[in-house]
Amino acid sequence: MSARDRLPALDNGVLRFLTAGSVDDGKSTLIGRLLYDTKAVLTDQLAALHKTSAKRGTALDLSLLTDGLTAEREQGITIDIAYRYFATARRKFIIADAPGHEQYTRNMVTAASTAQLAILLVDARHGIVTQTRRHATLAHLLGIRNLVVAVNKMDLVDFDETAYARIVTDFREFAKRTGIDDAGIRYVPMSALGGHMVVNRAVDGHDPLAWYTGPTLLEVLETTPVGVGAARAGFRFPVQYVSRPAGDAGRGYMGRIESGAVGVGDRVIVLPSGRTTTVEAISTFDGARNEAHAHDTVTIFLADEVDIARGDILAKATEAPEVVKEIEATMCWLDERPLDVRRTYILRQATREVRARITRLDHLWNVSTQTREPAPDALAMNDIGQATVTLASPVLADRYDDAPATGSFILVDEATNATVAAGLIRG
Repeated sequence: MSARDRLPALDNGVLRFLTAGSVDDGKSTLIGRLLYDTKAVLTDQLAALHKTSAKRGTALDLSLLTDGLTAEREQGITIDIAYRYFATARRKFIIADAPGHEQYTRNMVTAASTAQLAILLVDARHGIVTQTRRHATLAHLLGIRNLVVAVNKMDLVDFDETAYARIVTDFREFAKRTGIDDAGIRYVPMSALGGHMVVNRAVDGHDPLAWYTGPTLLEVLETTPVGVGAARAGFRFPVQYVSRPAGDAGRGYMGRIESGAVGVGDRVIVLPSGRTTTVEAISTFDGARNEAHAHDTVTIFLADEVDIARGDILAKATEAPEVVKEIEATMCWLDERPLDVRRTYILRQATREVRARITRLDHLWNVSTQTREPAPDALAMNDIGQATVTLASPVLADRYDDAPATGSFILVDEATNATVAAGLIRG
């Protein structure tokens, strides 16, 4: 029986994770290896992979499974975010292969916005570099608590334990300086090209990393707890649609529970109005239920006639968050046109939309040096800064660390309907 077979069975839903690293650290090859060794590659995909690799006169190139753009294949880099899906007997996974270069910061922010874990690829020959520190800082800013430092290309340093130990020590010192919790960091030496310590410990009976006694990368992914943020937040139910079923059923409020749980008889509050009422019934596609949990799509019926519309949010009366007309937020600017503090934008929080203005820029994050810089007059594309946002109507003041779904927002240009910024509420 293998080590993986001895792992307890898990029922932890889906783990969303991203990979990040410098150019040529092996991100795409690592993902290809995960898909290949977990038998997640379709027969026709595998045949095309063999054909393309043979045409190039190379061994099986697993990076081709993720580098889908022509420019990516020509340059050997990742430009766009590539999402891939696979599953094992213990868990389902969604992978986001994020580009590593600084000019694609906005792409990584997009990928990290839904990730519960980040794999930071480190080339065993080069150790911790500026890009490693940038990506770790971004993951920390975006509230990703689980980090895996994957020391790749161990085959190019003869699987030397000393080289691996030096990288672990360097990253721990960096994490301590930056305020990253060491308890959430795992370290794995590996060779994505050869397959060592990614899914299997040994390849063809050969285990050059026998000195490493920890879990493989896949074992880390299979055993990382998920849903931490949802468990810390209270019940949050953004209303997407108000239905009027036939008969005397009354109005139903449809949507997805973003965090927490609710049951029939619970006292709830409608935000931002502050009206309270009681849950009378909960309906799903499969029928009536007495209780519903995070990520369930439901229709909720209330005991009283309350004025509720799309964009309102239901919360338990005992867990009601504050509603405010000014928020402090970490923002990443996504648009090619810089922020104009004189303009009004549309802020979207879950299903709620309000008009908003950036009334103050407090500081700019330099993710390369992990330092704060004086606030500029505006944010340019890929800039990350701390800002004060003033709103025409109130929104929930959920902190992103506690409630990612309602603690985040986007800004939309009123004239073009383009998404210009992503924000995380800090206070």
